[in-house]
Amino acid sequence: MGAGDPLGEVVRRKPYQRGLVFCGVIGIPVSLAAFWFLAGLHELEHLLWQAWPKSLGWDQPPWWWPFPLLGVGGVVVAAVVTRLPGRGGHVPAQGLQPGGASVAALPGVALAAVASLPMGAVLGPEAPMIALGGGLALLFRDLARAPATEQGNAVVGAAGSASAIAVIFGNPVVAAVLLMEVSGIGGPQLLAVMLPALLASGVGAVLFTGFGHWTGLKTDSLDLGLPAPPLLDWGDVVWGILLAAALGVLLNRVVLAGRFTARLVERRPFPVIVGCALAAAACGAVYAAATGRSPADVMLSGQAALGELGTHPHAWSVGALVAVLAFKGFAYAVCLGGLRGGPVFPALFLGGAAGVLLAPLPGFGLVPAMAAGMSAAVVSVLRLPVSSVILVALLLGHPGSLPIVVLAVVVSLVTTELL
Repeated sequence: MGAGDPLGEVVRRKPYQRGLVFCGVIGIPVSLAAFWFLAGLHELEHLLWQAWPKSLGWDQPPWWWPFPLLGVGGVVVAAVVTRLPGRGGHVPAQGLQPGGASVAALPGVALAAVASLPMGAVLGPEAPMIALGGGLALLFRDLARAPATEQGNAVVGAAGSASAIAVIFGNPVVAAVLLMEVSGIGGPQLLAVMLPALLASGVGAVLFTGFGHWTGLKTDSLDLGLPAPPLLDWGDVVWGILLAAALGVLLNRVVLAGRFTARLVERRPFPVIVGCALAAAACGAVYAAATGRSPADVMLSGQAALGELGTHPHAWSVGALVAVLAFKGFAYAVCLGGLRGGPVFPALFLGGAAGVLLAPLPGFGLVPAMAAGMSAAVVSVLRLPVSSVILVALLLGHPGSLPIVVLAVVVSLVTTELL
């Protein structure tokens, strides 16, 4: 790099180099702590929703099972919000937020997450992990007696959050891009530039794939000889765009309902939080009683159920899919405003379920339908287009449906912003 290059000048500074090394070192304890915390949440969820019901003689949790779990969870979260520093962390209805929790807020964030996520809250672990990762990084910084500055706090907190998020998604690129977009680097102007670029790239990818297969002609490409993904057709594109617009409208309403609930929590936190927990439990109970399926379909983040939905879509009847969309959507709305967790995985599940429901439409394949649904749902909640594309692409595991992912993200985001 030349001497006048701004990045080169920054990298050559000794304080920056020391900070870079420090962030690399601090990522070790933070990632280990994040891993064990996430593993603990998973084991507790397995104990409460699988091991205990089976030990009591049920093949699956009975319809009333969510009430005692979320009843206790709601009381604990309400106590954390009203009595501990930091109010248990970010309000999920406000989306993912940059920056970790303060060191004083760490116990409340951890306790609220434990009382929400394994107990059945329709939320994911990503928001608490961002807060815990950043807060732990600041704690380790203080223990190491490193100098504290406003800029240093931001850098160290972001490094800790990225380390924790990488544990959840298993991919450092997702963590880095997600935190860059959450932090608003580049501001609205960057987003305004990225949307046309994403749209043009999606359209170009559809046409390139289509013309390449329709004409039999080939051009040079980065083809590694891997198994060919399912081919897209016009039905996938048209239905995918319509599904993305519809989910943009519906998920926008869910988020608005969550924000309304959050305002009620500000006025009367304890009774509203407990009421939200019991309302979510009622959604799971009514769903289980009506369909004969497990209330866990509605409760929890939906991360495990999403995999089952993709591998065994025919195990879900049309009625069960409609019911899970309705009841999980309502439970998601009240949990967004009343409990503590992240908004990503329930949105992915709702989008995936909508895709499975509509996949039988003429010309609509299962994989493109789920890809469009998940992309549209998660971007309408997060408002982070690049992160949404990368996350869904990671979940799909192959590039065949990426044009649908990009188009669905753009259509859903524009629909959401227009609302």
